[in-house]
Amino acid sequence: MAYRNANYSAFYVETPFSTSNLGANASKDFCYYNQLRMWKAADSTFSFIDAHDRTYNVRDDSAWETLKQRLHDRLDLSKNIILFLSGITRNSDALREEIDYGINIKGLPVIVIYPELKKKNEIFNNNSFTYTVFRLWDNLPIFRDSMNSVPTLHVPYDYQLIKQSLDDQDLMVQTKTVADKYFYRAD
Repeated sequence: MAYRNANYSAFYVETPFSTSNLGANASKDFCYYNQLRMWKAADSTFSFIDAHDRTYNVRDDSAWETLKQRLHDRLDLSKNIILFLSGITRNSDALREEIDYGINIKGLPVIVIYPELKKKNEIFNNNSFTYTVFRLWDNLPIFRDSMNSVPTLHVPYDYQLIKQSLDDQDLMVQTKTVADKYFYRAD
């Protein structure tokens, strides 16, 4: 059995990829994933272990079956999923596969980062998730419909809160808490 200590980052990348040399790197949500990598490089206590570094890369033009197997391989090595959910997120084949396999097959907890939301009360306010968050869930129906199967933590785009969530034992497959929706309360 593989040692499951990596964080699998899931984010929307428009396909076909940009015709520029940047490919997937031109995607806005891919930039947020790269920010995690930069934070890790700058701070050794930032607990991000990139599942994408655990297997060899596939080219942007790889066949779907090759890409799908690589996604599964990476998820198999992961303790949780970090999902970037933004206004540009769309229900792509790859993102649907990542979430379906990660949640419904592997039972991975999910840390949902909302890059466009910067404060806790933009996630949860007046005893409910905000309308903005509900609308973002609709961008990815497989996540919306499956999230109650695993613990999901909903986090604004805030370095300290993201760092705290990566250290949370309740959000790791081996030690996960009860399946439910979690959030950080506003001060």
